[in-house]
Amino acid sequence: MSDLKKEDIKQEVFDLYDDYAHNKINRRQFVEKLSLYTAGSVTLGSLLSFMSPNYANTALVPKDHPDLDSDYITYDSPKGGGKIKALLSSPKNKTGKLPGVLVVHENRGLNPYIEDVGRRTAIEGFISLAPDAL
Repeated sequence: MSDLKKEDIKQEVFDLYDDYAHNKINRRQFVEKLSLYTAGSVTLGSLLSFMSPNYANTALVPKDHPDLDSDYITYDSPKGGGKIKALLSSPKNKTGKLPGVLVVHENRGLNPYIEDVGRRTAIEGFISLAPDAL
């Protein structure tokens, strides 16, 4: 069996994933609808694994890095969706003011990759905030 390529997957599958990522459908609905696109050697598992990022292979800075203070916070969004969860990261033992970076994610929300980007910026001497805008 050959590896699955993007060209092997119909655009409707990516649109379906987009609906799931933006909370237009729940996981059960996503999997049920996704199963309609499986045929022959293209299984549901292969479609899911193709579309889901492998975060374990991309993390560069561990969550418990000794040189970082990194914790989840929540704050009010009075003109938005109520409370927003975010990862706030900064260098440990910081002195004085530090520049800040707002880490903006794509359509997948605050995921392990975006959290890693926040930690990477903190390692470089910034205070970073990575909010979950979904």
